[in-house]
Amino acid sequence: MENYWEKSISFEEYMEIGKQRLANPVTPQDIEYKKYYGLGLQRIDRTLKKYVPNEDQLKELEARNFNGKIMIISEVWCGDASATVPALVKFFEGKNEVRIFLRDSDKSLINQFLTNNTESIPKVIILDQDFKVKNSWGPRPQYGKELLMKYKADPEAYPKETFYNDLQLYYAKNRGKDAVQEILELL
Repeated sequence: MENYWEKSISFEEYMEIGKQRLANPVTPQDIEYKKYYGLGLQRIDRTLKKYVPNEDQLKELEARNFNGKIMIISEVWCGDASATVPALVKFFEGKNEVRIFLRDSDKSLINQFLTNNTESIPKVIILDQDFKVKNSWGPRPQYGKELLMKYKADPEAYPKETFYNDLQLYYAKNRGKDAVQEILELL
């Protein structure tokens, strides 16, 4: 894990890469996902403006005496990541180091943390001081998982567009609070 940590980047670098890929898409995936880079950056910006760490959660973090690190496997174009990553970065700011590993730069890390045999992101890897995996979380809070299961159970009654819309509305209203709480419980 230490090698992956060394290859990971800061949140600022993550944002800069997203902006570069939006402005100058080079790879076929960048070209295909250009619209999603734009949406991701807008949603990240919204989360950064709206998210305020919850005082009770900050106290809980302090009480847990967690001295490890948080590594997030992500990509800027991901809708789930655009709500979760900035909230986590702001929540842990000044307390625990948070770095981001770009999923598509090296699939060997995400392949260790598959969700139902998929490379779903974001995936939060909780590391102790010695870079040992303490726990992992992701790719979305429990409520988001429930929405996904509702869609998968009956896509005709609950179409993909409705699922995506409901999920983004949830993220906009929840502002990362559920994701932070679920991760706190894993520390």
